[in-house]
Amino acid sequence: MSLEAAKMDLKMKDITGSSIKEVNAEGLEIDNVNMAKSTINNTNMSGMTINDVNGGEMKLSNINLSGTSIQHANMSHMSIDHVHLFGTEFKNIVLPQEGDGNYNPEGNYKPIVFSNCNLSNMEINNCDITGLKINGILIEELLNKQIVK
Repeated sequence: MSLEAAKMDLKMKDITGSSIKEVNAEGLEIDNVNMAKSTINNTNMSGMTINDVNGGEMKLSNINLSGTSIQHANMSHMSIDHVHLFGTEFKNIVLPQEGDGNYNPEGNYKPIVFSNCNLSNMEINNCDITGLKINGILIEELLNKQIVK
């Protein structure tokens, strides 16, 4: 397939409902654009940088995110299903702080749940494990019993 080369400078345009197919759009700069309800299929986005984006209710499926870095993200109520996490690191994970939009002064937050997972060779280091349960067993109590022995 031969592509016609054309540099486009779209500014202050409403292109709602437009279709972009079989296009080489490498190196695009997209700034202050409303892409709500857009669909992106069969797209190479490797090396892409996404900053200051509202991705609420976004659905990602059949995605290769290996080597991806997610920083300063609100991932509350996110569902992660059938995912390969070997070598993945979760760092500096916190509950909302006073002043954050989703802060709850009573601390009533939906629990973080791992279900039907293979967590062999997993490490938890320097973490607050208050309330952490594994198969209904409160780990803090279990550790305290081991220390007392």
